[in-house]
Amino acid sequence: MNLKVKQRIPLKIKRMGINGEGIGFYKKTLVFVPGALKGEDVFCQITAIRKNFAEAKLLSVNKASKYRVTPTCDIYETCGGCQIMHLKYSKQLEFKTDLMQQALKKYAPTGYENYLIHPTLGMEKSQYYRAKLQFQTRKFKGKVKAGLYAQNSHYLVELRDCLVQDPVIQEIANHVAELLTYYQIPISDDRKQLGVRTIMVRRARKTGQVQMIVVTSRQLNLTDLVADLVEKHPEIVTVAVNLNTSKSSEIYGEKTQIIWGQETIREGVLDYEFSLSPRAFYQLNPEQTEVLYSEAVKALDVSPEDHLIDAYCGVGTIGFAFADKVKSVRGMDIIPEAIEDAKYNAKQMGFDNTHYEAGTAEEIIPRWYKEGYRADAVIVDPPRTGLGVQLIDTLLRYAPQKMVYVSCNVSTLARDLVDLTKVYDVVYIQSVDMFPHTARTEAVVKLVKKA
Repeated sequence: MNLKVKQRIPLKIKRMGINGEGIGFYKKTLVFVPGALKGEDVFCQITAIRKNFAEAKLLSVNKASKYRVTPTCDIYETCGGCQIMHLKYSKQLEFKTDLMQQALKKYAPTGYENYLIHPTLGMEKSQYYRAKLQFQTRKFKGKVKAGLYAQNSHYLVELRDCLVQDPVIQEIANHVAELLTYYQIPISDDRKQLGVRTIMVRRARKTGQVQMIVVTSRQLNLTDLVADLVEKHPEIVTVAVNLNTSKSSEIYGEKTQIIWGQETIREGVLDYEFSLSPRAFYQLNPEQTEVLYSEAVKALDVSPEDHLIDAYCGVGTIGFAFADKVKSVRGMDIIPEAIEDAKYNAKQMGFDNTHYEAGTAEEIIPRWYKEGYRADAVIVDPPRTGLGVQLIDTLLRYAPQKMVYVSCNVSTLARDLVDLTKVYDVVYIQSVDMFPHTARTEAVVKLVKKA
């Protein structure tokens, strides 16, 4: 490689990478430059040499892209929570469609060159869309600050007016940090697990109800803090504490306890409402969740006689979009609290054709089939790690006639399609921009069993 760390080089940016960085070639060596855009001529400094590529820091833009914009966030470059706010929003959507094409080219599932990939569906207003925040806490000179770690570091960037967070939950997070300082509540740091580690605040857009989790490494007396907090913010209906004594990077421990208020909040999507317990998963962008679920319903195209499996069902939200359209819905999730929420939600909505169990799909689906159950359709909405090998084997073994794969990671989606396309054809892929100004996107994939 003809490059050295700290070397300064000119570079022509040819395309953008999966993390939103600019990519160019210097004497046949790939160079990744965060902050650079496709078509730009930049001057950069090499920061790291890897086996097949180099990383660089952007020093100056000699020829700017006509789609470059000035980010409205004062700490955009420091925070790292958003990666492409310097790119015009309409071009962000094109970039996310291109992300899908890049991932497919890399993993090359059968027939990928001919997949129908629809343009990414964006938002009319791309700010303040996140209805949930998880901020780390740290104490600086006696004052507690809440925010996110800067990229690839343990340096905490305080966030008090994040442009992608719901303003109500941001205001509550700010107040929590002030109360943690006022009441001198112990705060954990990198060396010692002293107390509070993380705060989670989630707001239901449908009802305005707010729930909060304080993640702590040991038992704390939060009575006065909670009293002050709920007095100022009557929209808070649940305060919970999660005990996490591990030294890992996992945010939550196993035990969550409600210390004030009710068990759940009420949220809604499409034409139904449901309950969410503090640990239950739900999409971060309620407005675009309407779009995502609508696309999933359209893609699966169920009939009244169909039996549907909702893998990774969570509290049942996506499956409920189908419950009045099919013969039965069965779901599973590894979080018992989520399954209890799903059962409660189904009962509240009057569905008597649903069934939910706690456990893994690869264990439960074979047992259901052994007991005589047969699915005509399946919907999978896995975490960023994608489908596990065992689950893919299970899906291919029983192979329901139609499937929808809802993905939040184009790389693991493309990887999983390599196996799924042994049995299924990809009819189309529809990307939905759930996370404006970041390099992440969501996708709905329509699959049908090969003839």
